[in-house]
Amino acid sequence: MAKQLSFIHAADLHLDSPFKGLSSTPESIFRQIRESTFIALDRLVEAAIEKEVDFILLAGDLFDNEKQSLKAQIRLRRAFERLEQYRINVYLSYGNHDYIKGNRYPVTYPGNVFVFTEEQVSHFTFEKDDQQLAQIYGFSYENRAVLDRKAEEYKVSDETIPFHIAMLHGSILSNTEHDVYAPFQMNDLLKENFDYWALGHIHQREILKTTPPIVYPGNIQGRNRKETGEKGCYHVVLHEQDAELSFIPLQAIQFHSLTIDISECEEIHHVEKHILNAFIESESPQLMDITLESKHTSLKEWESDKLVDEVIDLVNETTMNHRNWKYIFRVSTKVNQQYDDELFKGKHFFGELSRHFDEKSIQPYVSDLYHHKQARKYLDVLSEYEETEIKEEAKQLLFNELLKG
Repeated sequence: MAKQLSFIHAADLHLDSPFKGLSSTPESIFRQIRESTFIALDRLVEAAIEKEVDFILLAGDLFDNEKQSLKAQIRLRRAFERLEQYRINVYLSYGNHDYIKGNRYPVTYPGNVFVFTEEQVSHFTFEKDDQQLAQIYGFSYENRAVLDRKAEEYKVSDETIPFHIAMLHGSILSNTEHDVYAPFQMNDLLKENFDYWALGHIHQREILKTTPPIVYPGNIQGRNRKETGEKGCYHVVLHEQDAELSFIPLQAIQFHSLTIDISECEEIHHVEKHILNAFIESESPQLMDITLESKHTSLKEWESDKLVDEVIDLVNETTMNHRNWKYIFRVSTKVNQQYDDELFKGKHFFGELSRHFDEKSIQPYVSDLYHHKQARKYLDVLSEYEETEIKEEAKQLLFNELLKG
């Protein structure tokens, strides 16, 4: 009889995440936001039971920080105890957010949980029906950062065992969007005969390679406006010759970005209906990050007079009490005026100003903010895309004002 394994691969649970920047939402919604990572965890457990998997892989950052709250640890232990009732094992490693030496008061987990407790790569053997069926390899972060090429340490230990699965919390060496920890190149993961690479650390799900599967499942619950769309885990069935992967959404709340063209709105009171018509039904509550676009400068006047804020409040009053509610937590505006390209060329004032925007970094202008003792606690490092976005918005605002009329 052909051998096979069934398991769930998840990572980056970030239990008890503080959800920075969302505390100003209504209290009833913020309570649901704070509970969302735990709801996603419960859904993960239910999916494992429903699929009757052999085990779950949790590839790092189970908690949001090294000072793991007692609430988060006990909620996780309860989840493991429920899995134990169904004889489902859990193999877990700790990452850069929940590194081992940062937790002074760890909770003991039940016997079905196998933890990689060292930074040295080791393995556990999974047995089924009295047969050694798989070896699971991994390591945990002992401190906040692991900069070594850990992928080079993974070696298949016993080729007589049918399946070999590697867990790695890290990122591709060339990644510029995230802090690069335990860096690897794709070739590093292909040197040994592993059947599956269970990755963590990157919150956007991606299958880097199908043979063998090299997979980022993403996080199980979006935590900010950059982490949009469905979030969850992969159910994997490994056969001796191939693998079947299916994504399972787990998120309790979905972050969603939406751009709405309101150029047709001649009066501010038309905007509310335009926004509501742009919303579509969803299976999860949604935190909305919307951009209002128009070819008319009146949009900026409405924004300056706080009328846009009033419209957003009206929309939220309409949508926030539904079962699958929507709540606009962030709104930005953009005026798409058409200017002659020649205006931005040459050596005159507008040409020089345009080139200044293109050539200069915004870092010198925001460095004071990032060095401020209180402000820097709430600020993430700006990505290249965000810097470009800020420059474009500032450029647009300045030129619209200079060329008004």
